[in-house]
Parts: sequence; C-alpha cells; structure tokens
Amino acid sequence: MRLATIRTVDGTRAVRVDDHAAVELGHADLGALLRRPDWRAEATAAAGPEHDLAGLDYAPPVPAPEKIFCVGLNYRTHILEMGRELPEHPTLFAKFARALVGANDPVVLPTGSEQVDWEAELGVVIGAEVRHATSEQARAAIAGYTVVNDVTARDFQYRTLQWLQGKTFERSTPVGPWLVTDAEPGDISCEVDGDVVQKADTADLVFDPATLVAYLSQLVTLVPGDLIATGTPGGVGHARKPPRYLAGGNELVTRIEGVGECRNICRAEAWRG
Repeated sequence: MRLATIRTVDGTRAVRVDDHAAVELGHADLGALLRRPDWRAEATAAAGPEHDLAGLDYAPPVPAPEKIFCVGLNYRTHILEMGRELPEHPTLFAKFARALVGANDPVVLPTGSEQVDWEAELGVVIGAEVRHATSEQARAAIAGYTVVNDVTARDFQYRTLQWLQGKTFERSTPVGPWLVTDAEPGDISCEVDGDVVQKADTADLVFDPATLVAYLSQLVTLVPGDLIATGTPGGVGHARKPPRYLAGGNELVTRIEGVGECRNICRAEAWRG
C-alpha cells in the first residue's frame, strides 16, 4: 500500500495511491493518519474523493514530523571510501522539518556553500509509539519506507565535529513520493543529470531499520510520523577525486527499488533578507 500527502487547492490531503487514482483518507496529512491506532485498516478501507494520478503534487509524506533522525556511516561501502572503521554504534544527528521538500520540489542550494553533496538514503517512518523496544517491537513499529536524499553542505558540515550545521538547510532534503507499507527495499541509487553516482543494495546497511528503531527508542520515545534516514552508500561527491558537487540546474534523481523515486531540480537560494 502506498500512502502519500498531496497538495490541493484546498490544502494538503492524505491519500492512498492506487493504480488508477489517489483516494483521500479523511486526514490533512499522513502524520494525522498515523496517529490513529487503526491507521492501516482505515487506510485500506477508505473510499473518499479521488484524484487523477497525473500531475499529483506530492508534499513530504509526513510534512512536519516530531523528530527526524539521521544515521551517518551506515553502509559498508561508504564507510570504507571515507577511510573509517565499521562503527560499534550508530552515528546520529538530526534535521528539522523545514529541511524537507516533496518528491518533485526544487532542492534549494544554500547561500554560502560551495560544496553541496548528494546522499541517497532509505527512509523509515514510524507508525506506533515505542520506547525501549525489543527487536520484534521495533519491527512492528515501522509503518513503512520512503525515499530520502540527505543533501549536505560539506563545507558547513566539517566546520566542527558536529554535523548538524551542514545537514539541515531549509528546503534541501527531498522525501517521498509516498510511504510504502509492504515493501522489501532493494537497490538504492542516485543520479545527477543522468549520471549514476551511487548504486548499492540496502542489504549493505550495517544497522538495519529494526536495529535503528530499537536503538533510538532507548534514547527517546518514537512516535507516529517520526522519520529515520538510514545512511548513504558509497559514491558521494565529496569522496571523489577530484570532488564533485551539485550546482544550480542539476537534476537529482533518488530511487529505491520497491519503494519509489524522487526527482528534483537544484536551484540556488533566492534570499532577499
């Protein structure tokens, strides 16, 4: 089942994306739906107004999650290309909701950065409140998967040992187009202007989604709609020789087999102060 939040002339709407149409679910967005204890059954049975699939305007699946956790150094290939050892524990940082854009929205390249990089990632969306979860409880708390690109300003990221400042620029992180509740994610890839710059199997993750949910639930209560970006594979621009970065006009395509695709044009930030 594919669940999304779309923009309409009357505001955002949560929908189930079927083969023939997008069916409204009676909620403003997926965050509101996921807070319902019976959200799966409700989404399956919904028969609200329908929208043509052509031209759907996708917002981030959960436009304003309470928490956005990101995991660094979680693909074996990426860890090795960065010259590091496999970690014993997940490397964590966070984003804010203002960083998120939809699957086909422009990605804004921040003013002041000359080193904006791509990072294709598998996104995990939480569907039930969970704290100190066992492995089984962690798996059950996962609502499904989505596509994320953790677009990163490397020159800001590496100003200090803390990565947040390079990771949460506004309107920089595409997510979507939907949440897939029954997927088995396969290959993950990223293209820049048609050039495949990243390609890996999500099975290459050091810490899989359930392990991450269980670990994070030790730190804080995870709630419906929370987003976890699980890390990126090898092929990032910063690790290339010479380095390669995103520029205005680049088309950034992030794809995960069995989940979906984000297709975004990079735009320079138009800041008027």
